[in-house]
Amino acid sequence: MSILRRAWRPLFSRTWKPLTFSNKDFFLISANQKVEEETVPNYVASRYYPVRIGEILRDRFQIVGKLGFGVTSTVWLARDLIQCRHVALKIFIHSVSTGSELENELDVYKRIETAAKDHPGRSAVRSLLDSFYVDGPKGRHRCLVHPPLWESLLEIRHRNPVRRLPEPVVAFVLKRLFQALDFLHTECHVAHTDIKEANVLLGADSPVLKTFEREELEEPSPRKQLDGQIIYLSRKLNMPRDFGAPVLCDLGSAMPLDDEAEHREDIQPDVYRAPEVILDISWTYSVDIWNVGCMVWDAFEGEHLFTGQDPELNLYRGRAHLAEMIALLGPPPPNLLARANLKSNFFNDAGDFCAGIPIPESTPLERRETSLEGEDRECFLRLMRKMLQWEPEKRSSARELVEDEWIQKHTE
Repeated sequence: MSILRRAWRPLFSRTWKPLTFSNKDFFLISANQKVEEETVPNYVASRYYPVRIGEILRDRFQIVGKLGFGVTSTVWLARDLIQCRHVALKIFIHSVSTGSELENELDVYKRIETAAKDHPGRSAVRSLLDSFYVDGPKGRHRCLVHPPLWESLLEIRHRNPVRRLPEPVVAFVLKRLFQALDFLHTECHVAHTDIKEANVLLGADSPVLKTFEREELEEPSPRKQLDGQIIYLSRKLNMPRDFGAPVLCDLGSAMPLDDEAEHREDIQPDVYRAPEVILDISWTYSVDIWNVGCMVWDAFEGEHLFTGQDPELNLYRGRAHLAEMIALLGPPPPNLLARANLKSNFFNDAGDFCAGIPIPESTPLERRETSLEGEDRECFLRLMRKMLQWEPEKRSSARELVEDEWIQKHTE
């Protein structure tokens, strides 16, 4: 059963006929070579559903080709034979460990489905079209059906030789991202908690999807056959003629925050972790704002604002991350440390940093930013300061940031 109430009858009486993927002229990869999902940590072949290109799931979705893979799923372009359109199918592994996270993600999609239809941020969050189970040899696999998208912001940035995005692109992405977060925060009462360039994707137009389909028919994907299972190589989507607007994706780590409980879960990608997460202070929606501030620096400046690399251990550690924050923003205010359960791990009673490593040389935002000039530079730095505040309460809201002067200037 779908988790969403939708009328799945076609608008017209016609439907798409299944395609025949019978071309056997494909490259066979050596059984000794690890590829795709085989390379992820703790890979277990039997957990993955054995997808075959050309097969039809739920008497409706015909698999066209592989778009990608991850630790918990593989993603496929499929033909919706009833609605006569292409969709992206995310097929999860069979594993008890993914159950609660997946159910949480589905709960977030339910909130999105019932939230305000006219909010400008609704279209900036990836929607869920359907959800169903498919039976595999070792158990049941949940499948999520999404509109297909093109590349992520990270992939687009890496196409640029200077590994940076221009101002108008960054401003447009930020406007859409803040609209998406305002929708999630105010209408759905959800914090995303995992905002990164890889989770912001652009839409794909119909010609790109049809080209992907034709290429798979004419030049089948290379594959590996092992123990009755086929592992296909992912196929890249070509460059679209018309780029779709940026969309915030991957709600697997999203957290509902509409109860009275404190939230102290360990969240966010390491380099984007907010200070309250490291210090074990109850956090709320403003962790997403800090997260965006760090991410936009990556996209615009081409480097991480913080690395968290411990000089002694050469690994990410909270003490190294806090030391870098102090170098950028100055020491944390006493009223923030007073709320921190882990204060004694990093600071003495007087509020001095005492975590066993030196604080790097002071490098405030004004010294870090070197690509802009004049008023535009000051305007951009004011935007960054609205997001990068020690105290969560002093960060601007997503709704306020949509109207920021630097964003407005470059998106008019």
